[in-house]
Amino acid sequence: MNDTNLQKDLFNYIKSSLPAHVSMVDAVGDLLNISYDSVYRRIRGEKPISLDELKVICEHFNLSLDQVLQLHSNKVLFTDLEANGSVVNFKQYLQGLIQQLQYFNSFNKKELLYLSKDVPIFHFFYFKELAAFKSFFWSKSILNETEFENRNFSLKKFDSAEHFELGQKILNGYNDIPSTELWNYESINSTILQIEYYRDAGIFDTKEDLDIVVDSFDATLAHLQKQVEKGRKFMPGIGEAGYKAPFKFYINEIILGNNSILVNLDETKTVFINHIVLKYISTSDIKFTVKAFNNFQNLVSRSVLISETGEKERNKFFKALRQRVQALKK
Repeated sequence: MNDTNLQKDLFNYIKSSLPAHVSMVDAVGDLLNISYDSVYRRIRGEKPISLDELKVICEHFNLSLDQVLQLHSNKVLFTDLEANGSVVNFKQYLQGLIQQLQYFNSFNKKELLYLSKDVPIFHFFYFKELAAFKSFFWSKSILNETEFENRNFSLKKFDSAEHFELGQKILNGYNDIPSTELWNYESINSTILQIEYYRDAGIFDTKEDLDIVVDSFDATLAHLQKQVEKGRKFMPGIGEAGYKAPFKFYINEIILGNNSILVNLDETKTVFINHIVLKYISTSDIKFTVKAFNNFQNLVSRSVLISETGEKERNKFFKALRQRVQALKK
């Protein structure tokens, strides 16, 4: 690789993708096992990067050759977040999510925008009972884990302590990131349908299990409403001293999202696109991310802000959701 401008652009991209406190020179030097002076010579374009070095850099920083060569086309390059192996169980999925949030929180400036078709996964771990149901559902009905085959859901028989502990770590990471969520009145539909299906198919072990899960879902929405009212993230039972990152919440009555997640880390934008329920692909393609962020802001401008303000709309929204949830008991 002997194009000086391309080589400089490559290192500029690498620098922008690293947290502010991480030295690019240290990172590249350790990666290629070369001295600081050799790294600087490559950064300045005085020494071309070899193909072997380019391969190592691309693999480590999740770059494609197309990105490095800046091929101009209408194609967008995405990264499969399971490229190194498929998630085989829900515990592994949660562990991967913890690592992703830890990476987000390693940056000084961070922001997360969530276009919600469904309730974002973070909110399912406020209370043990709903966390247990969702963990069981995803393990049995989505990931097809063999140990859940032919099993009914029982709060007494299903040991969900490990899932809940991982979920608490996820919540702690999520609560440190300033966020904007855009919901619709239908954003709770998938969870309602899951509970209805298990109820009607007789997969709840007892009527008591069903009622407890429904009440836990209701409590989740009640706690979410408290956070929206304050415009801050916090755990249940925590006072103002435990308030975390700012939380903006919008409702849009005509647009149902697609579970896209937009992340801005020290001015580097990344978009995560949901597919096949729990799976995501991501891209930092500049053309695509700029459009995605602009489109999100366009939707926000046509939505109603109910965090900290809009008390009437806020109460109306959460009352409607909670009534639908409680109706599941009937």
